[in-house]
Amino acid sequence: MTDTMIGVIGGSGVYEIDGLEDAGWRTVETPWGAPSDQVLTGTLGGIAMAFLPRHGRGHVHSPSSVPYRANMDALKRLGVTDVISVSACGSFRENLAPGDFVVVDQFIDRTVAREKSFFGTGCVAHVSVAHPTCGRLGRACLQAARDCGISVHDGGTYLAMEGPQFSSLAESRMYRNVWGCDVIGMTNMPEAKLAREAELCYASVAMITDYDSWHPDHGEVDVTEIIRTLTGNAARAREMVGRLPALLGAERAPCPQGCDRALEYAILTAPDMRDPGMVAKLDAVAGRVL
Repeated sequence: MTDTMIGVIGGSGVYEIDGLEDAGWRTVETPWGAPSDQVLTGTLGGIAMAFLPRHGRGHVHSPSSVPYRANMDALKRLGVTDVISVSACGSFRENLAPGDFVVVDQFIDRTVAREKSFFGTGCVAHVSVAHPTCGRLGRACLQAARDCGISVHDGGTYLAMEGPQFSSLAESRMYRNVWGCDVIGMTNMPEAKLAREAELCYASVAMITDYDSWHPDHGEVDVTEIIRTLTGNAARAREMVGRLPALLGAERAPCPQGCDRALEYAILTAPDMRDPGMVAKLDAVAGRVL
């Protein structure tokens, strides 16, 4: 058993956690550069918590410029065991309405301009992301949302686009009708992949703000309307996060899905052929196996 530490990556509109005790912003240095911002740490319901604003306070990072590797390394370095991502998204389904939440369980990655792995030349590793989110953690988020009275949906496929522009109508129709996606956003990839490489349980809660551009009654995405919905979503997200410590508990058993052992057989480079510089950079995310 290990001690639970919950890490929350807050997306657009979610810039804090309510009720944190002994709260303080901490600067975390990583081999991958600076994270999006300092990390807010404290305790909630007796459980250690860490909060990282994905875009930085004041929303200074675009989806493509978010330092995803530094963010995940910083959380791991602080001792986080479970990462909950909350992010704004568009909906491809009539029944997934603005204001609803979706506990995502699958992704299609269409991003092209981001570093997607901690590993590379000098230390090669391949992890499985067949099931890219943690079922145990997702169920806790689902229960927490339901306990708050949030309209929440269990499961969905998230199309991760590069952005920062929203989809064309043709793209929106393809993602919805041909690819069968449920929601669309710009930030959960490569976040989920990096969490798996860092052996962190990861759950994604998508907060719906709009119907993208496919819906005949809504037209193109209206940023003013998105911001209005974001405000309500953010308040509900903070309430949901506040219920997670009681659901997850202070002591954490090994993940039944194996998220916390994802690197067990993933590193292929022979020990005597590993680049010492690369190994040094991996001290936090892969120290257990290196």
